[in-house]
Amino acid sequence: MNDFAQFLRSNSPELLVLTREHIFIVFLSAGLAILIGLPLGILLTRVKGLQTPVLGFANVMQTVPSLALFGLLIPVPFIGGIGARTAVIALALYALLPVIRNTVTGILGIDPKVREAAVAMGMTDGQVLRMVELPLAAPVILTGIRVAVVIAVGVATVAAAVGAGGLGTYIFRGLRQNDNNLLIAGALASALLALLCDFALGQIEQAYKIGERASTWRKAAIACTAFSLAAIVGASYLPNLRSEISDPRSPDSAIGTKLEGQRIVVGSKDFTESVILAEILAQMLEKQGADVVRQFELGGDIAHKGLLSGEIDVYPEYTGTAYTAILKHPPITDPREVYDRTKAEYAEKFGLTVSPPLGFANDFAILVRGEVAKKHNLKTISDAVPFARDWQAGFGQDFMSRADGYPGFSKAYGFNFAKQPREMDLSLTYRALQSGELDIIAGNSTDGLISALDLFQLEDDRHYFPPYQAVFIARSQVSSTLTDAFAKLSNAISTEEMRRMNYEVDGNKRAAREVAENWLNRKTIQTDALRH
Repeated sequence: MNDFAQFLRSNSPELLVLTREHIFIVFLSAGLAILIGLPLGILLTRVKGLQTPVLGFANVMQTVPSLALFGLLIPVPFIGGIGARTAVIALALYALLPVIRNTVTGILGIDPKVREAAVAMGMTDGQVLRMVELPLAAPVILTGIRVAVVIAVGVATVAAAVGAGGLGTYIFRGLRQNDNNLLIAGALASALLALLCDFALGQIEQAYKIGERASTWRKAAIACTAFSLAAIVGASYLPNLRSEISDPRSPDSAIGTKLEGQRIVVGSKDFTESVILAEILAQMLEKQGADVVRQFELGGDIAHKGLLSGEIDVYPEYTGTAYTAILKHPPITDPREVYDRTKAEYAEKFGLTVSPPLGFANDFAILVRGEVAKKHNLKTISDAVPFARDWQAGFGQDFMSRADGYPGFSKAYGFNFAKQPREMDLSLTYRALQSGELDIIAGNSTDGLISALDLFQLEDDRHYFPPYQAVFIARSQVSSTLTDAFAKLSNAISTEEMRRMNYEVDGNKRAAREVAENWLNRKTIQTDALRH
């Protein structure tokens, strides 16, 4: 508990900013759902033949997995892309169903005699709607809005995977770094936000049910809730809080003016190493005077899609991943051939530039617990095959589906697991292996969690996996501005350095920005020493 309290004291500025981002996403998406859903619900009470197709569409939207919906929206012009816009559209689609359905249910549930009496008094259809139907249906409609807002608060955590920010950033980061403080902070803040919204809308709903005169204390409760949300938003904008998590580059820190004023969007995938590499490049560009926008921790292949759509300009990638997962080639083991063919085909097919290798490879790492490796004297993957029949394997979705992943791997080594391998989020496989829920997983060879969790990497003695040299992929339109940075990073990061940086973030819980800055400072000192 003391550890968590210290975490909150140290990270409260960033937590407030993420909460503010979460509130904005939720309110914008819920507001859009209401603006679309309420009139649409009213229309369905007048044109009942539209109820089946419209409600069917809204039902389908709620059944589509949220991350899949975010991915589908990215390439869509005007409404897609990376960031909050995609998140707002996706969440609005999720929130449509309760708004539309409750509007229809509330209006059609009114006693027909009441409507007939209003018509008999000479009211037009518009007057009946405004003065009779909507006031009487308001409690039911508010219930739908209440459900929609709570759904939006929960699903908005997934929006972090498309660079929209919000409290999901802490949740994904906590899973990746095996950090319970991050997980608890993100989940607790999201739960409290959902409770606040549910409470406030519940009081409004009750006020409509029992009448205005009886709702004075409820109005006070609603006002307090609104004030609390406004205070969170306002606090995140205070200068002293913003400075804690703002761009580390001060106005006078730029070295030269080579990129002065140029806007470059640097992206990363949703794992520690990718964030560190992206941060290193971002800080190098800032020292050259560039205006860098960070779009970090993007899930799945969203970074690649963002590059193709122009939403981001550059991000770190691996040659083996590009060659097999994106270019769809069968794996080969020659590092030079993989690099050369990837570079040529990326330029030809996508108009993208591949940087020189950064100096290390992050290969697939077949991992077991250290104690298990010692007990059975395991050194290579082949050594584990006889024991694996009684083991529970678990692999990330990426590994299970890739050409260089599980199907070919199990065939190459002759694995015959008695139990079907569990397909799950990669970051969760580390936690499951440590706890004994899994016995063998496929991680990444430079992960800091390997040391932090006392795991053991089995040698790929049959040389199944292709080489995964770290590189940057950039849009050709901006590659000329990145030439200097790419040249400085060529073969500049050793495997041991990368593993150490990952451990500093995953094991010692340091910020990726700080770790990247320290590496750059060390490299600058070393370079200056060599010059003299």
